[in-house]
Amino acid sequence: MIPVEVRADILRRIRDAEAEHGVRVLLAVESGSRAWGFASPNSDYDARFIYAHPKDWYVSVGLEEQRDVIEYPIVDDIDINGWDLRKALRLFWKSNPAFVEWIQSPIIYTEHGDFAEEARKLLPEVYSCESGIYHYRSMAKTNYRGYLRADMVPQEIFLRAAPIVVGALVGTLRLCRAHRVRQAAAFNRRRTHFAR
Repeated sequence: MIPVEVRADILRRIRDAEAEHGVRVLLAVESGSRAWGFASPNSDYDARFIYAHPKDWYVSVGLEEQRDVIEYPIVDDIDINGWDLRKALRLFWKSNPAFVEWIQSPIIYTEHGDFAEEARKLLPEVYSCESGIYHYRSMAKTNYRGYLRADMVPQEIFLRAAPIVVGALVGTLRLCRAHRVRQAAAFNRRRTHFAR
């Protein structure tokens, strides 16, 4: 749960980013430990957003040289940054775990238009289970080597590192299971069709 005053501050900062950069935020969510219920007392707020520029920006000659992220320094424990729609879609196609986490976040600050809803619908078709499992396996190994291998692991480190990796891996496995169920249903429909 995000405190009302923090939510209001994040929404104000999102509106300020829209005005400062001339963009429209399509989706803004909480990411990281607070989104997945693993926040510790000193966790910051990880507000992430996907935004769109006016259409002329996307057809400009220097598009490839344009910045496709908006980043701000952490102020008052609020870490806020976002990706341009074009970047987000490229990363979606590559099964980027951060994008997948953002699009599935249970804490939504704001959502405009159809982008998020359509991305959620496409997620089971586009997402590569193998890429997701590989990413979280690598993340688990890194956390183990860096934090969890010692004889005595500080409770805060364990409570922060282990559940995030496990939670993300469980989310990936759910997506993979849903994808396999849809594939099996499609196979059965084709088989029934040809059996007639």
